[in-house]
Amino acid sequence: MMKKTKQNKKISKKQILMTGNEACGEGAIQAGCRFYAGYPITPQNELTAYMSKRMDELGGVFIQAESELAAINMVFGASVVGARAMTSSSSPGISLKQEGISYLAACELPAVIINIMRGGPGLGNIAPAQGDYFQATKGGGHGDYHMIVLAPASVTELMKFTSLAFDLADKYRTPVMVLGDGILGQMMEAVPISAGEIKNPKSKNSKKPWALTGCKNRKPNIIKSLYLGEGTLEALNKRLQQRYKLIKSEEIRFETINTEDAEIVLVAYGTTSRIAKAVMKTARKNGKKIGFIRPITLWPFPTKLIERIAKKIKTYLVVEMSTGQMLEDITLAAKGKCAVKFYGRTGGGVPTEEEILKQIESL
Repeated sequence: MMKKTKQNKKISKKQILMTGNEACGEGAIQAGCRFYAGYPITPQNELTAYMSKRMDELGGVFIQAESELAAINMVFGASVVGARAMTSSSSPGISLKQEGISYLAACELPAVIINIMRGGPGLGNIAPAQGDYFQATKGGGHGDYHMIVLAPASVTELMKFTSLAFDLADKYRTPVMVLGDGILGQMMEAVPISAGEIKNPKSKNSKKPWALTGCKNRKPNIIKSLYLGEGTLEALNKRLQQRYKLIKSEEIRFETINTEDAEIVLVAYGTTSRIAKAVMKTARKNGKKIGFIRPITLWPFPTKLIERIAKKIKTYLVVEMSTGQMLEDITLAAKGKCAVKFYGRTGGGVPTEEEILKQIESL
């Protein structure tokens, strides 16, 4: 089932101004998250600070761990006992969490990981980037596993997608990543939530019969990722792959605009999609038939949508703050049915409307 977003033109009277990092934290709180473990790194430190305050107010658990490795394993422990648990970091810190994320996937544990991306590789800089796409969508840790990856494009979506991430994580017993960037984390926008709702968040912890909560009145539960018996690990992998197949059929999300008559379609996600959408509007005013696609789930990826539209257009122009990572998925999905071109900036460089318009003119 493909899930296409609809633009809501109604503006809620209940709004509050928040940074993306703060909105992300509040989205977790509203979803029932009561355990957070993290380690400081720019540009997501405001999220950590926000969670430290809110967890104290609500009687939840906040831990500034001694390292990123410790933080992800603390989340593992909290998830094992059934808590809605979250960690956050930025690119180099997420790299350090990869082993723990693989363990979460192998143990079929729900958890939410927030990545507010910065420039790389290495320590890079603290400017926005989208160079972690491969790491998020192809599995940054070891083994045949996937995470659901949600890519917000606004402060409001950071809040909503973080809440959604907890529901998806529990539904499929899998880690879910919300993939933002330094612009989204630092920018301020009005979000549709009142001060009263912030003070009195709802609780959404669901029953988890598989959790390790003591077995006084039931058989013991076992959660593990070590399978030494012949064929047992393969059986786990087959079970996981069936779950991923289900996720692919149920959880693909995207936004499309003006693709019906388009000759060129811009494809972008996150912050870059906001720029690409503005370019499409400008180009349309100038008489150019430009369309727009925004993948919202980067995994599972809207492959069938990309293939279907490729049959009736001339060119995809993929725009990213990277050297072209999502580009590979677009190229594979298009299956040679149209040309696929790319424009990207790296190391904290952000594509401008003027630069993208020049690329369109060159086509």
